[in-house]
Amino acid sequence: MSTTEAARLLEEFRAGKISREKVLRAFQAAPVADLGFAQVDMHRALRKNFPEVIFGAGKTPDQVVKIAAKLLEHGQPVLATRITAAHARALRKKFKPAVHHPVARCVTIGKNPLPKRAGFIAVVCAGTSDLPVAEEAAITAEIMGNCVERIHDVGVAGLHRMLARMETLQKANVIVAVAGMEGALPGVLAGLVAKPVIAVPTSVGYGASFGGIAALLAMLNSCASGVTVVNIDNGFGAGYAASQINALVSQS
Repeated sequence: MSTTEAARLLEEFRAGKISREKVLRAFQAAPVADLGFAQVDMHRALRKNFPEVIFGAGKTPDQVVKIAAKLLEHGQPVLATRITAAHARALRKKFKPAVHHPVARCVTIGKNPLPKRAGFIAVVCAGTSDLPVAEEAAITAEIMGNCVERIHDVGVAGLHRMLARMETLQKANVIVAVAGMEGALPGVLAGLVAKPVIAVPTSVGYGASFGGIAALLAMLNSCASGVTVVNIDNGFGAGYAASQINALVSQS
């Protein structure tokens, strides 16, 4: 059950269209669907305004399909992250509306897309090699009901590229900045805008980048104000957090 469904039930009850018993049954329904290998949280959308997201890594294609089927059975949109080609084939075979986003390593299924909020989220990446993580953030934000402006390959090795997009960046409600190597982009960007910047370190880089540790530490130690840092390669976490911030802006 989502907040929209809960509100609809209450409105219908108030209008006398449904009985009190039907409303009670809906709210008393088990919040968890037991699939044996997974306990699917059916009330997450009610608490978080978006249903449980499927993390594909470590799951078989059959398990991902069954979790997705349970979510869709209850009319909820599906976001599956870190999926393989095998996962994507299984999902597209079972669900015709499924859309595979190969760069982001995601699959989305949404028969009834969420209405788009006012304003937009900017997803910025330093280099083309950072695109998989940036696209994971963008796809996450989009399926959660946000407009996304993508700005690619504007790292600090060519600062003029980012400066040329400042008008767009200044208009964003929140910015997701994705970078590997030395991880300088979020700090530089946060010093130029008055918007929250969610920094995403990636594992892109040569030996001393230590799989993204160098970028992570650089972002955590940024002297620019307003920088929040998520885990290495966690585009999903950044996109989700950006959506929550944008939702608050839309409500004000």
